Amino acid sequence: MAYRVAICGRPNVGKSTLFNRLAGKRLALVDDQPGVTRDRREADGSISDLMFTLIDTAGLEDAKTGIEGDMRRQTEMAMMDADVVLFLIDARAGVTPLDKFFADWLRKQPTDVLLVANKCEGKAGVPGMGEAFGLGLGEPIALSAEHGEGLDGLYDALAALAPTDAFETYDDEDDDRFSMGAFEDEDVEQVAIDDDPTKPLHMAIVGRPNVGKSTFVNKLLGEDRMLTGPMAGVTRDAISSHFEWRGRSIRLVDTAGIRRGSRVSDKVEWLAVNDAKRAVKYAQVVVLMLDATIGIDKQDLTIAHHVIDEGRGLVICMNKWDVVEFPQEARQQLHDRLQTSLTQVRGVPIVTLSALEGKGVDKVMPAVEKIFRTWSTRISTGALNRWLEAMLAAHPPPLSKGRRIKIRYLTQAKTRPPTFAVFGSQVKAVPESYVRYLANGLRDSFKLDGIPIRMLMRQTNNPYERKR
Repeated sequence: MAYRVAICGRPNVGKSTLFNRLAGKRLALVDDQPGVTRDRREADGSISDLMFTLIDTAGLEDAKTGIEGDMRRQTEMAMMDADVVLFLIDARAGVTPLDKFFADWLRKQPTDVLLVANKCEGKAGVPGMGEAFGLGLGEPIALSAEHGEGLDGLYDALAALAPTDAFETYDDEDDDRFSMGAFEDEDVEQVAIDDDPTKPLHMAIVGRPNVGKSTFVNKLLGEDRMLTGPMAGVTRDAISSHFEWRGRSIRLVDTAGIRRGSRVSDKVEWLAVNDAKRAVKYAQVVVLMLDATIGIDKQDLTIAHHVIDEGRGLVICMNKWDVVEFPQEARQQLHDRLQTSLTQVRGVPIVTLSALEGKGVDKVMPAVEKIFRTWSTRISTGALNRWLEAMLAAHPPPLSKGRRIKIRYLTQAKTRPPTFAVFGSQVKAVPESYVRYLANGLRDSFKLDGIPIRMLMRQTNNPYERKR
């Protein structure tokens, strides 16, 4: 959207709470402790018919070095990129020296600034409202982001500065979201879901802490979009970014490092890990970043299993490959471990790279696109049943309680991931080993390497059961 609104202020004044309120979703992590937000986050926001792009920023700190200095530079970049800046203060705490320091700095900037006094529910914020006039940024807008009070005043102030195309026009005749056709069942045998290049490909980067996820994202975007550092746990929020690759829009989500659950004791880290898992749920392809100097361990496999259970395409990236002493041995160890511990998705693509040096980064997106196309595969019913006939002739299903299991029919019920429905008598009694035999046969015959395959057993009705 053309109208961009940045939210800034010192730590713990309610910036992320206001961000979530205007976005209408719990996107940003919120906690009582200051400094939870570190990277800047963007989302679509609105108040009534006024539409805008929201930018949540880290708390403004009077620091120029270290992670606090990096956070301040990210915030300054967001404010320079915005059309309007909402400068938040805590009305209950009153105006602090840090508020005055940054108010003086904001007055010198060309961007329009609106002073917002947050936490004004009740009468506890009245003294702070009076002090806010002394900042020289005009009359403060009183609101409570947590309770949703005072948004009408914020709407009036933003609307006065907004361009005409920022207001949504609504026409009942043009809205087909409630048409009956949107809810009709479709014949799975005739539906063909083609890859639409106009829609963004949703891609998430996951892994343990300090494996180089944010460094890789910055290199892929060609800018210092994410905070990076030698310490673990710099990234907390799942931050979404957009870029284009070979004419296709990519929605890229950088996530916090996922440690073993028993080691997560801090509330903010627990929230960050859940945010990362939610990013996996809504992704289409997930890139699992590994530290090549350590190799793949149990936690990496746990993350990989979570990606597979969610039915997402998986690409494994071995970062820090430039400092591996024995690359051939490291690659073979990874391959052997995947063969024994990740049998559900044989043939997962493995990319070796150095995010810091930029070597091998260009090989990731071709692997992502390939796995996405495989993940979106649809196979005709005729081809599936010809294949099934050959599979049953080679290895018939075993007996169940002395009776034959008859598999009669196979069709692809859905894509993303490929899901196949097996119809027949007593198919509920098919052993897991035979289901794996069919799944692996599908993988080999139709080149479905590296993606999860789901098999649904559908028992056909016995026409004589009711008579008996």
